[in-house]
Amino acid sequence: RLSKNLFCERDLSSTLFCLKPCPVFGNMNQFVGLGLFVDTYPNADKTHDRTFPYVSVMLGNGTLTYDHDRDGRTTELGGCTAMTRNSIYDTFLLVRYSKNKLTLMVDVDGKQEWRDCAEVSGLRLPTGYYLGASSVTGDLSDNHDVISMKVYQLTVERTPEEEEEEVVTIPRVDDMYQFQVDVEEEGMSGLQLFFTLLFSVLGLAVLAVVGLVLYGRWKENKRKRFY
Repeated sequence: RLSKNLFCERDLSSTLFCLKPCPVFGNMNQFVGLGLFVDTYPNADKTHDRTFPYVSVMLGNGTLTYDHDRDGRTTELGGCTAMTRNSIYDTFLLVRYSKNKLTLMVDVDGKQEWRDCAEVSGLRLPTGYYLGASSVTGDLSDNHDVISMKVYQLTVERTPEEEEEEVVTIPRVDDMYQFQVDVEEEGMSGLQLFFTLLFSVLGLAVLAVVGLVLYGRWKENKRKRFY
C-alpha cells in the first residue's frame, strides 16, 4: 500500500514522520490536511462495487478517523480505480486545487493521457502546505517507488468577493453531507448462505423423522391398550 498525504497543516515532524507505527498507510490517524490514498488491496468484503487498486481522497480535520476495515468508505470524498500495482508503465497522479475546487486525475495506462478520477467542490484548505509520503504493508509485500513530486503554483484571477473570503485554519468541505457514504453491514457470502440453508433443511428433516418415529410408537402403544 502506498499513500501520499498532501497539504498537511500540522508540524512537519509530528505529521509526516511517525515515531511509532501509524495506522493510516503509515501515517497518523485523525490527521489534519488532505490525504490521497493509493490502496492496493481490499480489507472489506471483496464482493462490493469497488475494484482495487483504488485511489481515494479524504479530508482530515483532526477528528475524523480513517476506517481500514471498510477501506475508508465512510470518510471518502471521491475516488476511482487505478491499476497502479505491478504496472509495466510509470504511473502518475495529478492533484489540482484552485478556487476551492479539487481535481484528481490519473495516468496509469502508459498512454500519456489524463483520466478523470475525482472532483470535489467547496473544498477549503489552509495555506502553508507540507507534502509527504508514507506507506505500510500488511500480509502482502509490494515494492512502490515515489520517483518525484512536482509542485506548481497556479496564477488565477480572483474576484473581490473571493479576495474577501475568510481565512481557513482547519480544512473543511462546505457541504460535507453530500459526501457521506452509507455503508451497509456486511451480509453472509454465497457460500455461507448455502451452508446455512443446507443445515437448516437437514435440521428440519431430522426433526420430521424424529416426529414420525415418536408418532408411530404412540400409535402402536395406543393399539395395544385395546387388545
